[in-house]
Amino acid sequence: MSGRSSDGEDRSGTAESRSSMDAQKRAFLFGISAVLLWSTVASAFKISLRYLDPPQLVLYASLASLLALGGVLVAQGKTGLVLSCTRRDCLLSLGLGLLNPFLYYLVLFEAYDLLPAQEAQPLNYTWAIALGLLSIPLLGQRLTRADILATAVSYTGVVIISTRGDLLQLRFSDPLGVGLALGSTVVWALYWIFNTRDPRDPVAGLFLNFLFGLPFVLAYVLVFSETVVPDPRGLLGAAYVGVFEMGITFVLWLSALKLTTSASRIGNLIFVSPFLSLVLIHFLVGEDIRGSTFAGLVFIMGGLAVQQAGHRKA
Repeated sequence: MSGRSSDGEDRSGTAESRSSMDAQKRAFLFGISAVLLWSTVASAFKISLRYLDPPQLVLYASLASLLALGGVLVAQGKTGLVLSCTRRDCLLSLGLGLLNPFLYYLVLFEAYDLLPAQEAQPLNYTWAIALGLLSIPLLGQRLTRADILATAVSYTGVVIISTRGDLLQLRFSDPLGVGLALGSTVVWALYWIFNTRDPRDPVAGLFLNFLFGLPFVLAYVLVFSETVVPDPRGLLGAAYVGVFEMGITFVLWLSALKLTTSASRIGNLIFVSPFLSLVLIHFLVGEDIRGSTFAGLVFIMGGLAVQQAGHRKA
């Protein structure tokens, strides 16, 4: 009897182990897929802005994202979560929709319109530092030595990229573009801070945020731009941005985090994205990557690594 019981336990343990390994493989597959897709979007932004102005890109990308997220909700059988939206949910989505997609992507795409992709993309990665700094007054978190060091290291990278390596003269290549790129990180950080108070399903919540944010985007386009798109390549670019920057990739990343037993391992995959993105920017957009861009990006990602290590210890 005891032998059979032990054998049964061994088989059960082996089955659980295999199930865990399968889950980890799927988590890695989802995670690396998200990272690879995110690596393409800086190039997609820049190419799409050849045919659309920033407000138009926000509008058509938001529509594409809304359709993609709606498709995910239908596939997951979660449409009821949207249909049962309460007054509180609607007000929350109204506020969050103002931040994302409306304000965040409008500011971000304006930055990409002014700056080379190789500058705008690394600057946008400082949003995690902005999140850490804003969490101190807004969430009551404490400023740690790791936060201070991470901020100093990352923003040294910002200065290197923004001055194109001319640190002695400290002349910024495009002050407005740099300001918008850094401003977008503040908006994105605020969005995620306020999002921590949202108890809804993440995909349903994001769908509603885009749904309630869309009228603001449309109104802005009608006042400051136009809805007519002269070149269909602009719509194709916007569709790509909407599906793979704003929509499906978010679901892939959430799935990876849900399946994994080590969120930090999946989180570390994100460090691959900006360097791969520079390669794609060179070959797809045609920009010659400057040494100052690469050096600045190393500083920015080094700061993020310091911040992540500090949070693990805490």
